[in-house]
Amino acid sequence: MSEAGRTGDPVAASLPHTAETVPVVNLANALTVFRILLVPVFVVVLFVDDGNNDWWRTAAFVIFAVAAITDQIDGRIARAWNLVTDFGKLADPIADKALIGAALISLSVLGVVPWWMTVVILVREIGVTLLRFWVVRHGVIAASQGGKLKTMLQSIAIGLYVLPAFGALHTVAEVIMYAAIAVTLATGLDYVWRALRLRRGAGASA
Repeated sequence: MSEAGRTGDPVAASLPHTAETVPVVNLANALTVFRILLVPVFVVVLFVDDGNNDWWRTAAFVIFAVAAITDQIDGRIARAWNLVTDFGKLADPIADKALIGAALISLSVLGVVPWWMTVVILVREIGVTLLRFWVVRHGVIAASQGGKLKTMLQSIAIGLYVLPAFGALHTVAEVIMYAAIAVTLATGLDYVWRALRLRRGAGASA
């Protein structure tokens, strides 16, 4: 699932959570775990022949695409079938970050994506994850629509970078990645503000 989160109400999801009423072992969470398991498979396939084999690069693209699709499906299933869990709210963004992070680092090692792009995105992603754990006692910060857009832009850009055909596609990927970085930084600041607000609200009600 993208950073849009497992709940349709960002405000409600930011409130202190109650005990789980939905089984943790369900289809939505299984898809999230499946996405995590696809990460090492994607990396291994991408590095076959040092990333110079077009067939293996295409296979890596397919694996990445499947993982990105589960990113959309698990959230819809969770909401439609009432399978939203606190585990899903926390594991889903971690799965997203694992996939995006592994892909960016791999592409930078292969010399496809500049390291500065990877560092900027990873610092933001790690920072947001730490913020989530920092306030988890007070509530789960639901991801914003900006976060959903950020994930979508990153996924599209990475998918284009993974494909063996470059030229015009490389230019398109670069433009989309610049847009993704801009949204990444903007939403990162938004998460900091929301985390501070949640902490202040918890302190005031203590």
